[in-house]
Amino acid sequence: MRHRPAAIVSVLTVTFLLLSSAAAAQFGNLPPNRSSLLDDGALHVVICGSGSPLPSIERAGPCTAVIAGGRMFLIDVGPGSTENLRLWGLPVGSLTGVLLTHFHSDHIGELGEVIFASWTGGRAVPLDVYGPAGVEQVVAGFQTAYELDVSYRVAHHGADLLPPDGGKANGHAIELAEDAPSRVFYDEDGLRITAFLVEHEPIAPAVGYRLDYGGRSVVVSGDTIRSANLEAVSQGVDVLVHEVLSGALIGGAAQALESAGNARTAKMLRDTLDYHTFPADVHALAADAKVKLLVLSHLVPPLPAAQAEGVFMRGRAADAPNDAVVGADGMHIALPANSDERTIESF
Repeated sequence: MRHRPAAIVSVLTVTFLLLSSAAAAQFGNLPPNRSSLLDDGALHVVICGSGSPLPSIERAGPCTAVIAGGRMFLIDVGPGSTENLRLWGLPVGSLTGVLLTHFHSDHIGELGEVIFASWTGGRAVPLDVYGPAGVEQVVAGFQTAYELDVSYRVAHHGADLLPPDGGKANGHAIELAEDAPSRVFYDEDGLRITAFLVEHEPIAPAVGYRLDYGGRSVVVSGDTIRSANLEAVSQGVDVLVHEVLSGALIGGAAQALESAGNARTAKMLRDTLDYHTFPADVHALAADAKVKLLVLSHLVPPLPAAQAEGVFMRGRAADAPNDAVVGADGMHIALPANSDERTIESF
Protein backbone atom coordinates (compact mmCIF):
# COMPACT_ATOMS: atom_id res chain seq x y z
CA MET A 1 0.00 0.00 0.00
CA ARG A 2 1.36 3.39 -0.99
CA HIS A 3 1.41 6.14 1.64
CA ARG A 4 0.61 9.69 0.59
CA PRO A 5 2.19 12.64 2.41
CA ALA A 6 -0.11 14.22 4.98
CA ALA A 7 -0.24 17.46 2.99
CA ILE A 8 -1.56 15.65 -0.09
CA VAL A 9 -4.10 13.77 2.00
CA SER A 10 -5.29 17.07 3.48
CA VAL A 11 -5.65 18.63 0.03
CA LEU A 12 -7.58 15.61 -1.23
CA THR A 13 -9.82 15.66 1.83
CA VAL A 14 -10.58 19.35 1.46
CA THR A 15 -11.23 18.92 -2.26
CA PHE A 16 -13.61 16.04 -1.58
CA LEU A 17 -15.48 18.04 1.03
CA LEU A 18 -15.79 21.02 -1.31
CA LEU A 19 -17.07 18.81 -4.09
CA SER A 20 -19.49 17.15 -1.69
CA SER A 21 -20.74 20.56 -0.56
CA ALA A 22 -21.21 21.64 -4.17
CA ALA A 23 -23.10 18.43 -4.93
CA ALA A 24 -25.28 18.90 -1.87
CA ALA A 25 -26.02 22.47 -2.91
CA GLN A 26 -26.89 21.34 -6.42
CA PHE A 27 -29.02 18.39 -5.42
CA GLY A 28 -30.23 19.56 -2.04
CA ASN A 29 -33.49 20.82 -3.52
CA LEU A 30 -34.57 17.51 -5.00
CA PRO A 31 -38.07 17.37 -6.47
CA PRO A 32 -40.72 16.55 -3.87
CA ASN A 33 -42.35 13.13 -3.99
CA ARG A 34 -45.95 13.76 -5.00
CA SER A 35 -46.94 10.11 -5.40
CA SER A 36 -49.50 10.63 -2.62
CA LEU A 37 -51.71 12.38 -5.20
CA LEU A 38 -52.38 8.96 -6.71
CA ASP A 39 -54.31 7.57 -3.76
CA ASP A 40 -55.78 10.42 -1.72
CA GLY A 41 -59.25 9.95 -3.24
CA ALA A 42 -59.32 13.31 -5.04
CA LEU A 43 -59.31 14.18 -8.73
CA HIS A 44 -56.19 16.25 -9.46
CA VAL A 45 -55.65 18.52 -12.46
CA VAL A 46 -52.15 19.87 -13.16
CA ILE A 47 -51.28 22.28 -15.97
CA CYS A 48 -47.93 20.89 -17.12
CA GLY A 49 -47.82 23.13 -20.19
CA SER A 50 -49.93 26.23 -20.87
CA GLY A 51 -48.18 27.55 -23.97
CA SER A 52 -48.42 27.25 -27.72
CA PRO A 53 -46.06 26.89 -30.73
CA LEU A 54 -44.82 30.44 -30.08
CA PRO A 55 -41.74 30.45 -27.81
CA SER A 56 -41.98 31.25 -24.12
CA ILE A 57 -39.60 30.92 -21.18
CA GLU A 58 -42.55 30.60 -18.78
CA ARG A 59 -44.82 28.18 -20.62
CA ALA A 60 -44.18 24.69 -21.97
CA GLY A 61 -46.22 23.28 -24.83
CA PRO A 62 -49.79 22.11 -24.19
CA CYS A 63 -50.09 19.42 -21.52
CA THR A 64 -52.59 18.68 -18.75
CA ALA A 65 -52.09 15.92 -16.19
CA VAL A 66 -55.08 14.28 -14.51
CA ILE A 67 -54.44 12.05 -11.50
CA ALA A 68 -57.07 9.95 -9.74
CA GLY A 69 -57.61 6.51 -8.29
CA GLY A 70 -53.99 5.38 -8.56
CA ARG A 71 -53.71 6.41 -12.18
CA MET A 72 -52.21 9.32 -14.08
CA PHE A 73 -53.10 10.43 -17.61
CA LEU A 74 -51.55 13.17 -19.71
CA ILE A 75 -53.67 15.06 -22.20
CA ASP A 76 -51.21 16.14 -24.91
CA VAL A 77 -47.45 16.31 -24.40
CA GLY A 78 -46.05 19.57 -25.75
CA PRO A 79 -42.35 20.51 -25.78
CA GLY A 80 -40.97 21.13 -22.29
CA SER A 81 -43.81 19.42 -20.45
CA THR A 82 -41.88 16.29 -19.47
CA GLU A 83 -39.19 18.35 -17.73
CA ASN A 84 -41.92 20.08 -15.73
CA LEU A 85 -43.44 16.78 -14.64
CA ARG A 86 -40.11 15.51 -13.39
CA LEU A 87 -39.07 18.74 -11.68
CA TRP A 88 -42.37 18.85 -9.79
CA GLY A 89 -42.01 15.26 -8.60
CA LEU A 90 -45.20 13.99 -10.22
CA PRO A 91 -45.43 10.17 -10.34
CA VAL A 92 -44.42 9.68 -13.97
CA GLY A 93 -43.52 6.05 -13.29
CA SER A 94 -47.22 5.45 -12.61
CA LEU A 95 -48.31 6.97 -15.91
CA THR A 96 -51.29 4.97 -17.17
CA GLY A 97 -51.77 6.57 -20.56
CA VAL A 98 -51.48 9.56 -22.86
CA LEU A 99 -54.53 11.13 -24.50
CA LEU A 100 -53.70 13.04 -27.69
CA THR A 101 -56.23 15.56 -28.98
CA HIS A 102 -54.72 15.83 -32.47
CA PHE A 103 -51.31 15.62 -34.10
CA HIS A 104 -49.97 19.15 -34.41
CA SER A 105 -46.33 19.12 -33.35
CA ASP A 106 -46.88 21.29 -30.26
CA HIS A 107 -49.25 18.64 -28.87
CA ILE A 108 -47.17 15.52 -29.54
CA GLY A 109 -43.56 16.76 -29.54
CA GLU A 110 -42.57 15.10 -26.25
CA LEU A 111 -44.23 11.73 -26.69
CA GLY A 112 -40.86 10.01 -26.97
CA GLU A 113 -39.61 11.73 -23.82
CA VAL A 114 -42.79 10.84 -21.92
CA ILE A 115 -42.38 7.19 -22.87
CA PHE A 116 -38.72 7.36 -21.78
CA ALA A 117 -39.35 9.21 -18.49
CA SER A 118 -42.19 6.96 -17.37
CA TRP A 119 -40.20 3.82 -18.31
CA THR A 120 -37.07 4.85 -16.44
CA GLY A 121 -39.36 6.01 -13.62
CA GLY A 122 -40.63 2.48 -13.13
CA ARG A 123 -43.27 1.65 -15.75
CA ALA A 124 -42.64 -1.94 -16.92
CA VAL A 125 -45.40 -2.46 -19.51
CA PRO A 126 -46.05 -0.68 -22.84
CA LEU A 127 -47.63 2.75 -22.47
CA ASP A 128 -51.15 3.13 -23.88
CA VAL A 129 -51.53 6.19 -26.13
CA TYR A 130 -55.05 7.12 -27.21
CA GLY A 131 -56.14 9.55 -29.89
CA PRO A 132 -58.16 10.05 -33.06
CA ALA A 133 -57.48 8.09 -36.24
CA GLY A 134 -53.78 8.30 -37.10
CA VAL A 135 -52.50 7.77 -33.56
CA GLU A 136 -50.98 4.40 -34.48
CA GLN A 137 -48.82 6.12 -37.11
CA VAL A 138 -47.65 8.76 -34.64
CA VAL A 139 -46.79 6.20 -31.96
CA ALA A 140 -45.00 3.96 -34.45
CA GLY A 141 -42.87 6.89 -35.59
CA PHE A 142 -41.72 7.71 -32.07
CA GLN A 143 -41.09 4.03 -31.39
CA THR A 144 -38.81 3.84 -34.41
CA ALA A 145 -36.97 7.02 -33.45
CA TYR A 146 -36.31 5.78 -29.89
CA GLU A 147 -35.69 2.10 -30.70
CA LEU A 148 -31.89 2.38 -30.57
CA ASP A 149 -32.00 4.39 -27.35
CA VAL A 150 -34.12 1.69 -25.69
CA SER A 151 -31.75 -1.05 -26.83
CA TYR A 152 -28.72 0.87 -25.48
CA ARG A 153 -30.27 1.38 -22.07
CA VAL A 154 -31.42 -2.22 -21.69
CA ALA A 155 -27.94 -3.43 -22.65
CA HIS A 156 -26.31 -1.03 -20.18
CA HIS A 157 -28.60 -1.33 -17.15
CA GLY A 158 -30.06 -4.79 -17.69
CA ALA A 159 -33.57 -6.02 -18.41
CA ASP A 160 -34.31 -6.57 -14.72
CA LEU A 161 -33.93 -2.86 -14.03
CA LEU A 162 -35.37 -1.65 -17.35
CA PRO A 163 -37.80 -4.24 -18.74
CA PRO A 164 -37.77 -3.81 -22.56
CA ASP A 165 -41.57 -3.74 -22.74
CA GLY A 166 -41.57 -0.56 -20.68
CA GLY A 167 -39.75 1.23 -23.49
CA LYS A 168 -42.65 0.58 -25.83
CA ALA A 169 -46.03 2.18 -26.46
CA ASN A 170 -49.27 1.05 -28.09
CA GLY A 171 -51.48 3.39 -30.12
CA HIS A 172 -55.26 3.07 -29.75
CA ALA A 173 -57.51 4.93 -32.20
CA ILE A 174 -60.81 6.24 -30.83
CA GLU A 175 -63.49 6.04 -33.50
CA LEU A 176 -65.98 8.92 -33.50
CA ALA A 177 -68.44 10.15 -36.11
CA GLU A 178 -70.76 13.10 -36.70
CA ASP A 179 -73.75 11.00 -35.67
CA ALA A 180 -71.87 9.68 -32.62
CA PRO A 181 -69.64 12.61 -31.62
CA SER A 182 -68.71 11.37 -28.14
CA ARG A 183 -67.86 8.01 -26.62
CA VAL A 184 -66.75 6.56 -23.31
CA PHE A 185 -63.65 4.52 -24.17
CA TYR A 186 -62.17 3.96 -20.71
CA ASP A 187 -64.17 2.96 -17.62
CA GLU A 188 -62.19 1.22 -14.88
CA ASP A 189 -62.36 1.33 -11.09
CA GLY A 190 -64.43 4.48 -10.97
CA LEU A 191 -62.46 6.49 -13.55
CA ARG A 192 -64.40 7.17 -16.74
CA ILE A 193 -62.91 8.91 -19.80
CA THR A 194 -65.01 10.26 -22.66
CA ALA A 195 -63.62 11.43 -26.01
CA PHE A 196 -65.60 13.90 -28.10
CA LEU A 197 -65.22 15.67 -31.43
CA VAL A 198 -64.22 19.34 -31.58
CA GLU A 199 -63.83 21.73 -34.53
CA HIS A 200 -60.27 22.42 -35.67
CA GLU A 201 -60.56 22.29 -39.46
CA PRO A 202 -58.67 21.40 -41.57
CA ILE A 203 -57.40 19.07 -38.83
CA ALA A 204 -59.99 16.32 -38.57
CA PRO A 205 -60.76 14.47 -36.52
CA ALA A 206 -59.67 16.49 -33.51
CA VAL A 207 -60.97 15.59 -30.07
CA GLY A 208 -61.28 16.74 -26.48
CA TYR A 209 -61.57 14.63 -23.35
CA ARG A 210 -63.74 14.51 -20.23
CA LEU A 211 -62.56 12.60 -17.15
CA ASP A 212 -64.91 11.74 -14.26
CA TYR A 213 -63.91 10.33 -10.89
CA GLY A 214 -65.43 10.39 -7.42
CA GLY A 215 -68.28 12.65 -8.46
CA ARG A 216 -65.86 15.26 -9.86
CA SER A 217 -65.05 16.09 -13.48
CA VAL A 218 -62.66 17.87 -15.83
CA VAL A 219 -62.86 18.61 -19.55
CA VAL A 220 -59.82 19.44 -21.70
CA SER A 221 -60.77 21.08 -24.98
CA GLY A 222 -57.79 20.44 -27.21
CA ASP A 223 -57.60 22.93 -30.10
CA THR A 224 -60.96 24.13 -31.37
CA ILE A 225 -63.19 27.04 -32.26
CA ARG A 226 -66.27 27.44 -30.05
CA SER A 227 -67.84 24.00 -30.28
CA ALA A 228 -71.44 23.04 -29.56
CA ASN A 229 -70.36 19.47 -28.91
CA LEU A 230 -67.75 20.60 -26.38
CA GLU A 231 -70.34 22.78 -24.69
CA ALA A 232 -72.74 19.84 -24.40
CA VAL A 233 -70.09 17.55 -22.91
CA SER A 234 -68.98 20.29 -20.48
CA GLN A 235 -72.37 20.90 -18.86
CA GLY A 236 -71.85 21.41 -15.14
CA VAL A 237 -68.24 20.25 -15.21
CA ASP A 238 -66.03 21.14 -12.22
CA VAL A 239 -63.09 22.29 -14.37
CA LEU A 240 -62.88 23.18 -18.05
CA VAL A 241 -59.34 23.58 -19.39
CA HIS A 242 -59.89 25.47 -22.65
CA GLU A 243 -57.55 26.88 -25.29
CA VAL A 244 -57.64 30.58 -26.12
CA LEU A 245 -56.22 32.94 -28.75
CA SER A 246 -56.20 36.73 -28.73
CA GLY A 247 -57.39 37.75 -32.18
CA ALA A 248 -56.48 41.37 -31.48
CA LEU A 249 -52.84 40.60 -30.64
CA ILE A 250 -52.30 38.01 -33.36
CA GLY A 251 -54.03 40.17 -35.97
CA GLY A 252 -51.97 43.17 -34.91
CA ALA A 253 -48.73 41.19 -35.06
CA ALA A 254 -49.62 39.96 -38.53
CA GLN A 255 -50.24 43.52 -39.71
CA ALA A 256 -46.91 44.68 -38.29
CA LEU A 257 -45.04 41.82 -39.94
CA GLU A 258 -46.68 42.51 -43.28
CA SER A 259 -45.79 46.21 -43.05
CA ALA A 260 -42.19 45.17 -42.35
CA GLY A 261 -42.13 43.06 -45.52
CA ASN A 262 -42.56 39.65 -43.87
CA ALA A 263 -45.70 38.57 -45.70
CA ARG A 264 -44.96 34.86 -45.24
CA THR A 265 -45.02 34.90 -41.43
CA ALA A 266 -47.92 37.37 -41.46
CA LYS A 267 -50.03 34.90 -43.45
CA MET A 268 -49.14 32.04 -41.13
CA LEU A 269 -50.27 34.09 -38.13
CA ARG A 270 -53.53 35.08 -39.82
CA ASP A 271 -54.20 31.44 -40.66
CA THR A 272 -54.45 30.68 -36.93
CA LEU A 273 -57.39 33.03 -36.47
CA ASP A 274 -59.98 30.69 -37.97
CA TYR A 275 -59.41 27.55 -35.88
CA HIS A 276 -58.87 28.75 -32.32
CA THR A 277 -61.24 30.32 -29.78
CA PHE A 278 -61.23 34.01 -28.88
CA PRO A 279 -61.47 35.02 -25.19
CA ALA A 280 -65.05 36.31 -25.31
CA ASP A 281 -66.25 33.09 -26.92
CA VAL A 282 -64.49 30.91 -24.32
CA HIS A 283 -66.00 32.88 -21.46
CA ALA A 284 -69.47 32.76 -23.02
CA LEU A 285 -69.24 28.99 -23.56
CA ALA A 286 -68.17 28.42 -19.94
CA ALA A 287 -71.06 30.53 -18.67
CA ASP A 288 -73.61 28.81 -20.93
CA ALA A 289 -72.37 25.36 -19.92
CA LYS A 290 -72.49 26.30 -16.23
CA VAL A 291 -68.84 25.33 -15.83
CA LYS A 292 -67.69 25.85 -12.23
CA LEU A 293 -64.08 26.79 -13.01
CA LEU A 294 -62.69 27.83 -16.40
CA VAL A 295 -58.92 27.49 -16.79
CA LEU A 296 -57.54 29.25 -19.86
CA SER A 297 -54.59 27.40 -21.37
CA HIS A 298 -52.73 26.90 -24.67
CA LEU A 299 -52.38 30.68 -24.63
CA VAL A 300 -51.78 32.30 -28.02
CA PRO A 301 -49.65 34.33 -27.70
CA PRO A 302 -48.04 32.79 -24.58
CA LEU A 303 -47.88 36.04 -22.62
CA PRO A 304 -46.13 36.36 -19.25
CA ALA A 305 -48.47 36.04 -16.28
CA ALA A 306 -48.44 39.77 -15.58
CA GLN A 307 -49.88 40.54 -19.03
CA ALA A 308 -51.98 37.45 -19.68
CA GLU A 309 -54.68 38.32 -17.16
CA GLY A 310 -55.62 41.58 -18.88
CA VAL A 311 -55.67 40.04 -22.36
CA PHE A 312 -57.36 36.69 -21.88
CA MET A 313 -59.92 37.70 -19.26
CA ARG A 314 -61.17 40.36 -21.65
CA GLY A 315 -64.72 39.61 -22.73
CA ARG A 316 -65.70 37.92 -19.49
CA ALA A 317 -69.06 39.21 -18.28
CA ALA A 318 -69.05 41.09 -14.99
CA ASP A 319 -71.88 38.86 -13.77
CA ALA A 320 -70.44 35.59 -15.10
CA PRO A 321 -71.83 32.70 -13.03
CA ASN A 322 -68.55 30.74 -13.05
CA ASP A 323 -65.03 31.26 -11.78
CA ALA A 324 -62.18 31.73 -14.27
CA VAL A 325 -58.38 31.86 -14.11
CA VAL A 326 -55.56 32.16 -16.59
CA GLY A 327 -53.62 28.91 -16.46
CA ALA A 328 -49.90 28.74 -15.72
CA ASP A 329 -47.36 25.94 -15.73
CA GLY A 330 -47.49 24.27 -12.33
CA MET A 331 -51.10 25.19 -11.51
CA HIS A 332 -52.58 22.34 -9.44
CA ILE A 333 -56.30 22.01 -8.83
CA ALA A 334 -57.44 19.40 -6.29
CA LEU A 335 -61.07 18.24 -6.33
CA PRO A 336 -61.95 16.11 -3.28
CA ALA A 337 -64.35 13.28 -4.06
CA ASN A 338 -68.11 13.82 -3.68
CA SER A 339 -67.66 17.44 -2.67
CA ASP A 340 -68.00 20.96 -4.01
CA GLU A 341 -64.64 21.97 -2.56
CA ARG A 342 -61.49 22.70 -4.54
CA THR A 343 -58.04 24.05 -3.86
CA ILE A 344 -55.68 25.77 -6.29
CA GLU A 345 -51.95 26.00 -5.70
CA SER A 346 -48.76 26.41 -7.72
CA PHE A 347 -45.97 23.84 -7.75
